[in-house]
Amino acid sequence: MTLSEICRMTRCMALVLAFALGGCATTERTGGSAVDQVSLTDLAQQLSSGQVSSHALIKAYLDRIAAVDASGPTLRSVLAVNPDALSAARTLDGEQQDGRSRGMLHGIPILLKDNIETLDPVPTTAGSLALAGNLSGRDASLAARLRAAGAVILGKANLSEWANIRSNRSVSGWSAVGGLVRNPHALDRNACGSSSGSAAAAAASLAAATIGTETDGSIVCPASVNGVVGLKPTLGLVSRTGIVPISADQDTAGPIARTVADAAAVLNVIAGSDPADPATREADSRKVDYVAGLNAGIRGIRIGVLRDRVGDNPNIQARFDAALSVLRSRGAVLVDIDASQPREPIGEAEFTALKAELRRDLDAYLAQTPATVTTRNLDAVRAFNAREPRETVWFGQEIFEQALAGPVASAPDAVRARETARRVARETLERLFADHRVTILVQPTTGPAWLSDPVQGDNFSGPSASQLPAVAGTPHLTVPMGTVQGLPIGLSFMGPAWSEASLLAAGHAYEQAAQIRPVPRYLPTIVVEGAAPTR
Repeated sequence: MTLSEICRMTRCMALVLAFALGGCATTERTGGSAVDQVSLTDLAQQLSSGQVSSHALIKAYLDRIAAVDASGPTLRSVLAVNPDALSAARTLDGEQQDGRSRGMLHGIPILLKDNIETLDPVPTTAGSLALAGNLSGRDASLAARLRAAGAVILGKANLSEWANIRSNRSVSGWSAVGGLVRNPHALDRNACGSSSGSAAAAAASLAAATIGTETDGSIVCPASVNGVVGLKPTLGLVSRTGIVPISADQDTAGPIARTVADAAAVLNVIAGSDPADPATREADSRKVDYVAGLNAGIRGIRIGVLRDRVGDNPNIQARFDAALSVLRSRGAVLVDIDASQPREPIGEAEFTALKAELRRDLDAYLAQTPATVTTRNLDAVRAFNAREPRETVWFGQEIFEQALAGPVASAPDAVRARETARRVARETLERLFADHRVTILVQPTTGPAWLSDPVQGDNFSGPSASQLPAVAGTPHLTVPMGTVQGLPIGLSFMGPAWSEASLLAAGHAYEQAAQIRPVPRYLPTIVVEGAAPTR
């Protein structure tokens, strides 16, 4: 089935257009409210005061998606918009007029990564043509929470297909359904994965906020390189029910937004226990009002500085040093840590475990999809890809093949790999917190965005902060730290399990003092003065 057929079937507006360069669309306005770079917090105030209606706001965002994502820079960050979004907005406007506000997200448009199910007539594809018929007719738990809180599900964001676990040679941000997501700061640069569309759309103001998912780096890396805020919560704070999985041992969903306050507002809604997800049994007792705690500040807070995880790029080092000066100016006590590496390697054990868990968890998910999905397990997906040239035009599926050939999740080798990876990650973090008497760790999130190259695949460079909190299941927040030659980089805040409130307060204090979030310029490429163009 072609993408146009999918869209006709679901009445969705698919935004898959030519990979052509273009200029930045002008700011869209409605009811006196500019949507470009306006925070969710400000939009909520405008909606509450009656300055703007949700219907007018949703219309403005739909117009902006058409102008910026489709016919302007052609970001390809939005796979489909919800055909029922305007109708939902009208209903919410009626409630608002009757004095029945559902809270801060009432009437606010949110984009979801396209591995998160919704009951709207839009398929949940995980970027794969194999799931073109995946119209579940149900909301994922987090989507239901958003809808109950008055949010408007604006549509689905593009992503790295199958959350970037199909091939070692993949190009992040590419899916057979949506094509390649482009970074709004420089259109030939990568948006990182797998929540590439969610982060690029948030940076380009195509929704008030977005939702991404992460197994290892898939929220924080896209957020960092697109110059926005991203939060990977504690494993079990947000339900995974209704989300296409990689691993129940590492997967989680989280907010991506333009400000820390906006991310906190979304987390307030999506956090909570779900009987269908056993990992969330503690969520209700652990969650707090994350917005109310934002102004707690960091005065007197001991923050560990992971000096051995900064890398050798002098531009990143300079930005990091400047960020540390800001934290110090807000009263934080900075503690240098020069030896933060695990005492045992993690990477091989993590990868072995993830491949086994992928087979287990994806088979379970696919088995309960609608009858219109004919690929009922991972082996069927592999066979589909092998006969569908649009799926393998740029890279193969060797990770799928390894998962099918390797041990099942219950096999001793896979169990041992998971136990080793989790133990080493948790022991490393616990040692760093205890030995240095710190409650937060900071380091650069990752390097600047690399050139997208579907032929050679990804070219990650610079530091990477994601692995320890991803494997340990602990929270990780990234906040914009400025740019390196026009390309955004992020500052990571990491803490113990259930410490989201502290991380958000620290990130908010830094953000408010630094005032350094980069605004997309939709440049065709980055040209350093005095140097040849990058392409």
